[in-house]
Amino acid sequence: MNNFGEQGAARAVDVVVIGAGQAGLSGAYHLRRVGLRPDEDFVVLDHAPKPGGAWQFRWDSLTYAKVHGMHALPGMELVGADGGRPSSEVIGDYFAQYERTFDLRVHRPVDVRAVRDGEGDRLLVESSEGVYATRALINATGTWDRPFWPRYAGQETFRGRQLHTSDYPGPEAFAGLRVVVVGGGASGTQHLMEIAEFAAETTWVTRRPPVFREGPFGEVQGRAAVAMVEERVRRGLPPLSVVSVTGLPLNDAIRQARAEGVLDRRPMFDRIIPTGVAWDDGRKVDADVILWATGFRAAIDHLAPLKLREPGGGVAVDGTRAVHDERVHLVGYGPSASTIGANRAGRAAVRDIQRLLDREPAAMPL
Repeated sequence: MNNFGEQGAARAVDVVVIGAGQAGLSGAYHLRRVGLRPDEDFVVLDHAPKPGGAWQFRWDSLTYAKVHGMHALPGMELVGADGGRPSSEVIGDYFAQYERTFDLRVHRPVDVRAVRDGEGDRLLVESSEGVYATRALINATGTWDRPFWPRYAGQETFRGRQLHTSDYPGPEAFAGLRVVVVGGGASGTQHLMEIAEFAAETTWVTRRPPVFREGPFGEVQGRAAVAMVEERVRRGLPPLSVVSVTGLPLNDAIRQARAEGVLDRRPMFDRIIPTGVAWDDGRKVDADVILWATGFRAAIDHLAPLKLREPGGGVAVDGTRAVHDERVHLVGYGPSASTIGANRAGRAAVRDIQRLLDREPAAMPL
């Protein structure tokens, strides 16, 4: 721990960036572009052990060629990547090079425990490294640390193994097993198509029928999808992922999996039994593993002391700025959760923060 943390004093900076994934690095890049100095005017705190954001935790079978729409970070393209390498390695190396190129000086591993109101116009960021007193905050903590596990009757009685996408070990681990995959998003379909080559039997269940998207997905469609997510966060509702409103692209691999019956979807089961899952109409499926590809929630519990959540459960956001506290910007949240959206959000947040910093700061107490 740094001396300022050991002594109980807060170190004053203009901006704290929490998280060094796509959104956090974009914000840090734009802070440098407007003349702020890393480790003097702003700091970047990341709890992950190394560069790469959430990508570093992805399973090895998710190669770079399988990644959908990885948009380059601002100011530096990702070129010459080997599509056969795991995306965790490709993107981890790219992020590490990006941090070095722009001298972003990310502090890691650092856990942020809470963000509170401080004296004057300051926020207090309490971390494992010490306390920072900051005039503005870019929160870019993403969702990976909050996997969503639905609750179903009988779940605790299941004698097999239950996993979440966040724990997915790769398809070979399911060899010869009967696997129920829950979830209608991109992860669920990817898991199914991989596991089917090794498992004795797979069953796919979703709460709603999956929507497969035919034809091109252009700028007009993309803007409409983002607008739907944006409307939710403006009203303070928990954000949906952009993918959840765009549908699943109907590519050749998906078509083949549907033709082979791998993506033969069943409605959601009603309960879990010791040997598998069951429906109220009497149907049962025996299973050794239930894999929950049920998504993630925003990892923003450290902001709880600021009381930003609305009755609907989300944080009301206008652009990237929290409606109830102009010092707080959420990037990679809601409509900016995509890689291209995170880049734009980082730039927009810094533009707003610049205006805030141009005001006369309140005096720090001695």
